[in-house]
Amino acid sequence: MAKKSKKILITGGAGFIGSHLAEKLLSQGNEVFVIDNLSTGSLKNIKHLRKNKKFHFIKGDILDKKTVEKEARKVDQIFHLAAAVGVKTVIEKPLESFLLNLKGTEIILEAASKYKLPILITSTSEVYGKNEKLPFKETDDRIYGSAYHNRWGYGLSKGGDEFLALAYYREKNLKAVITRLFNVIGPRQTGAYGMVVPRFIKQALAGDPITIYGDGYQSRCFGYIDDVVNALIILLNSPKAPGEIFNLGSDEEITIKDLAKKIIILTSSKSKITFIPHTKIFGPNFEDMLHRRPDLSKIKQFLGYKPKYSLEDSLKKIISFFNEK
Repeated sequence: MAKKSKKILITGGAGFIGSHLAEKLLSQGNEVFVIDNLSTGSLKNIKHLRKNKKFHFIKGDILDKKTVEKEARKVDQIFHLAAAVGVKTVIEKPLESFLLNLKGTEIILEAASKYKLPILITSTSEVYGKNEKLPFKETDDRIYGSAYHNRWGYGLSKGGDEFLALAYYREKNLKAVITRLFNVIGPRQTGAYGMVVPRFIKQALAGDPITIYGDGYQSRCFGYIDDVVNALIILLNSPKAPGEIFNLGSDEEITIKDLAKKIIILTSSKSKITFIPHTKIFGPNFEDMLHRRPDLSKIKQFLGYKPKYSLEDSLKKIISFFNEK
């Protein structure tokens, strides 16, 4: 029997992750409504979707309660992706980032609760803060730095989003699921907000120096967009997932220095690697997280989740996308 198609709202749906999610949901026969104010999202990301009669773009702000309620009334479920994007944005616009994350999530949860809509909230690995106990488990403590350092405001606000979602689940029986995303990468991602992979690839293809912030020994895990989007859809439709938090991404860890070297090899680039102190880019009070690696055992147990794409596969796909452009 064919699956019944749904009407689905995506906040921040013109962004990198949101546009891929919309694409996948449409390919499954669903009707998709996207709210985005285009502050960091782009019409280019959804240009190919706008020909589809089941795709609806609403230029609007998630801080606008009327717009959110109007669109929520039409749908069966919600993916909440709208948030401040990238370290650069968070450092330069701390107030706007903090309020967008907290107020925006409160407004969308209120609308979801009013119309009894299942909702998935995307959180971030940044909520673990300065915790050095690897790999990060969903139940681990959060350790934040000084309030004088803008960097920690982002993790704190996203942590607040998680508490809000769980409170709605516990007190109002809202079917809310939370995912903590770990460095998602793929085609259409921009390096404009500090995202390291598209920035390195763009520099390598141009033969420009690849600029590493810090000493390059900080390590990260990069999950491919297709793996992540598929898991998001399954989680929101899983009857066991509401009230739960899931790490989501890849647990294949690499230092930023080795990432730059790998990209140079894969692009056959003559680029040299240069190092710039974090403080020169982000100001004197910047602190970085040295290592980030998720424990994926919970999502593996729930969904049988296993990343399909290795880091090398992912980088090849993104390089190919840049070359086609």
